[in-house]
Amino acid sequence: MKILVAYVGGLDVDKAVLEVARKHAKAFNATLYVASSMERVSEKERPDLDKIEKQLDYVKETMKTEGIACETHVLVRGLTPGEDIVDFAKDHKMDEIIIGIEKKSKVGKLFFGSNAQYIILESPCPVVSVK
Repeated sequence: MKILVAYVGGLDVDKAVLEVARKHAKAFNATLYVASSMERVSEKERPDLDKIEKQLDYVKETMKTEGIACETHVLVRGLTPGEDIVDFAKDHKMDEIIIGIEKKSKVGKLFFGSNAQYIILESPCPVVSVK
């Protein structure tokens, strides 16, 4: 089984997303594909790219110490994060996508962020949303 984890980095929900991904990977003997999307990387965004790469390296090492196969990817293809995650899932024939939802208000729970909404509606596989 292949599980795609949409990782933003720096959000409180990232820990919860990774915990659910860890549990699913162990339960289903799955490989995790942890991906973070950036629309572009100019000199201005370079520090953000370096930061996310370090976070992904840490995630990969943490999962490997628990015996979970894990790959990390930084997607820089000029697409929105939602489009990037869905395209990656299609290209790599993912079995599940795990995403984080940060909205906490009553209205926010009704209307997910645009990227989460796009992933949920366009995904080629089941999507698990974690808050």
